Amino acid sequence: MSRRRAAIKRTILPDHKFKDLVIAKFMNRIMLDGKKSVSEKIVYGAFDIVSKKTDKEPLEFFHEALANVKPTLEVKSRRVGGATYQVPMEVRPRRAQTLAMKWIVDCAVKRNEKTMRERLASEIIDAHNNKGNAVKKREETHKMAEANRAFSHFRW
Repeated sequence: MSRRRAAIKRTILPDHKFKDLVIAKFMNRIMLDGKKSVSEKIVYGAFDIVSKKTDKEPLEFFHEALANVKPTLEVKSRRVGGATYQVPMEVRPRRAQTLAMKWIVDCAVKRNEKTMRERLASEIIDAHNNKGNAVKKREETHKMAEANRAFSHFRW
């Protein structure tokens, strides 16, 4: 983290199909080696699978799944007098969204389905139903914050 000045936030363009910034950020999270067209095919393919399996509009379904994975608390390390404490902190909305996207993508990659579209669709459906590994990751983060609530007075 720079001590000079705050980093400039880059503005990204919304995706061309749904005109949604969150989906554009999600595509950028999936993208490897600058291959955006591949990540678009993966995301749109996953949305097609989601709409077939659930008979719901995939955009709203995705936003609800993302909301289910967003954490409200996390722990940050604070060094106080030679000891390092895990201090629970509230998560800013932008970071919560970023963490949720990261967890969904990471858990989708680790799944056993054949294609990335199927993996991503399954993870989104599981996140919407409050199960799956991404939701489990959020629960672990909340448990860690709850367990270290005694150190919350070190927050500043």
